[in-house]
This record gives sequence, C-alpha cells and structure tokens, in this order.
Amino acid sequence: MKISQDHPLVSKMVQWRHHLHAHPETAFEEVKTADYVKTQLESLGLKVHSGLAKTGLVASLTNGDGPAIALRADMDALDMTECSNVPHSSRYDGKMHGCGHDGHMAMLLGAAAYLSEKRNFKGTVHFVFQPAEENEGGGRVMVEEGLFDLFPADAVFGMHNWPEMAAGTMAVKAGPLMAACDTMDIRVIGKGCHGAMPHLGLDPVVVASEIVLALQSLTSRVLNPQDAGVVSVTQIHAGHTWNVIPNDVQLRGTIRSFTPEVRQTLEDGIRRIVKGICEAHGATFELIYAKGYPATLNDGQQSEICARVAAQTVGEENVDLNPVPSMGAEDFSYMLEAKPGCYVWLGTGGEPGGCLLHNPGFDFNDRMLHVGASYWINLVEEILKA
Repeated sequence: MKISQDHPLVSKMVQWRHHLHAHPETAFEEVKTADYVKTQLESLGLKVHSGLAKTGLVASLTNGDGPAIALRADMDALDMTECSNVPHSSRYDGKMHGCGHDGHMAMLLGAAAYLSEKRNFKGTVHFVFQPAEENEGGGRVMVEEGLFDLFPADAVFGMHNWPEMAAGTMAVKAGPLMAACDTMDIRVIGKGCHGAMPHLGLDPVVVASEIVLALQSLTSRVLNPQDAGVVSVTQIHAGHTWNVIPNDVQLRGTIRSFTPEVRQTLEDGIRRIVKGICEAHGATFELIYAKGYPATLNDGQQSEICARVAAQTVGEENVDLNPVPSMGAEDFSYMLEAKPGCYVWLGTGGEPGGCLLHNPGFDFNDRMLHVGASYWINLVEEILKA
C-alpha cells in the first residue's frame, strides 16, 4: 500500500472530499468544484488546462521520456436532496454527491500529490477531471473537443467506488463491465371519448398496456438466454380524470445491453412491437429511440495490468477477476472507444459506505481513500516504470 491509513495525505484527502461533498454541482455547472480542484493541483506545482467540456480540467505531470497515460475522475453531483446527516452534508438544497464522485476526485488528487513529490516513474501522467458523467455525457464531450489530441495518451484508466462490494476489495475484468444505456419515448395516439362509451373512441390506454407487456417478451423470448439485456418501462402518462378516455398515452423507459448485437436486437424489437400492436388496434404512434452511453468495454491487455496492480494494492485474495457486469452505464465508455484502457471497481461496503449509490443517505467511505489513491500510484509506477 503506497499510502497507509495514517499517511499525512489521508487527512488532506478527507478534507478535500468533505469540502467537495458539501458543495455539490451538477452536469456542466461544476464551476466552483473545478476552481477548487484546480487550486489543489496548482499547489502541487502542476499546470492545469481548463475549459474542456466547459468545466473539465487536465493536469499533466512529466518525469523524463516515456509513455503517457490518462487517469480520470468524474466531478458532477446528482439532482437529489441529501439526508445523510453527516457534518459535511450538502449545503445546496436539491443537489448532493450521491454517487461518490467527491471521493473519486479526492483519490486522484491524493495520487497527484504523491506522484508529484516522489516521481518514481518515467513518462507522463494526465490527471483528467471530467464533468457531467451523470446522464449528460461529459466524457464524450471531452473526447470530441480534443482531449487526446491535446493530451496524447497510450491508455486511459478509470475507477468507481462500489458499496455493494466489501470494503478494501477490487474488481476488474476484460470486456464489458458496464452496460450501454438507451432510452425510448413512445406516444400512443388513439381517439378520446367518454369513459362510459368506449365504443365511440379508440382507447390508447389499452393499446399502451399491451405494448408494456409485449416489450417484456424481448428479453425473455427474443434474446438468447445467455445474453443480457433490460427493457424497462419507467413512466406512463395518460388522462386527467376518471370518466374520460384520453386521446393519447406516453410511455418512457430505459434499455440496457452489453453488445452491439443485443443493442440492435432490442431497438428493432421495440420498433416492431410498437408498430404491430398500434396497427392491430387502428392506433397511431410516435417513437423516439435515443442511443445513449455505449457499453464500457475494458481492453484485454490493460485489464491484465490493472488486475496485477489491484492485487498488489489490496492483495490477490481481495480481487474479483470475474465480477458480474452492472446494468448501470458509464460515460467513461467514450474514452475507452478512443483509447485502450480499463475501468475498475473499488469496494467501499460497510458503514458509511454501505448505502447504495444514488441513495439520499449515501456518503463515500473515507476509509477507502488511501486504497484508491494507492491503486492509482501503483498503476502509474507499473506502467511507467522508472
């Protein structure tokens, strides 16, 4: 472990994390967050580039000739009201760090501080602080605005806290670790009428109900049972009173998959089911199918390196090399499309990390800050061996 629990850097990481937790900002609005992180990086003697994806930051540390790698932490919070009751609870009503990005920033800052002082590596490390991971695709924007043109890297790496795993464990595997995330917005259009005279209209509620049930056949009867996919209708909006059959019904939902083939199968199936059921009833429809984050696909070679480094950091017995991929989505996937790399999970389970991600009572487990920072340091010193 490069940084022990009683290392002087730990108290600094806790201080950084608590400040960031108390001052959460959401997608592309991380102005004060970016200013705070920039101040800490500059205090280490690092030159910081600002403005990628509006509030993104990149600080580079070079120590001689050698390869270059990028380490990424996300910065944004969620639109949630916090109820953790911790002293450093959010000061902004309706916003909180409910996914642990405050911890991600603190761990990467801790690694930057250690590496800036020790410099036991040869090459270049880019510390990437990315905005807007939650829903808005800040990773995609950074790549599109030239992240890897301005800061060339041979590989890119990410890490996320995982409270469902025991504290002090890690998980890594080649291939998909997080799912692709798409959305559907369906408007079923019938003919409104009196609720007591349904024969005079065309009831879109009945049509929409059939669609909701039929969509479940995609994952149970269309996909190969060995493939993974999710189709969930999460919103149904229709009508305003008891005795009126509405003119239309809106359905919204999320679609998750791990491979391009399954992703396309689900999209095609949704379009086919909506069209077929509406036509069978004489209804019409509008369908917006939006592709979101692609699947987070880890490179095989980089995953082997990360597995070795994880074992070095937490012990081989504490590394899961075959974790069940999550149906959650991650916009680090856009960086992995641009460069080979690997995304890992850091177990933070137990109090206070036992709360689930995106839960209003969540608070990152400070006892894992030194573990995450040590992993980053070990990774740099492994790939950029002096």
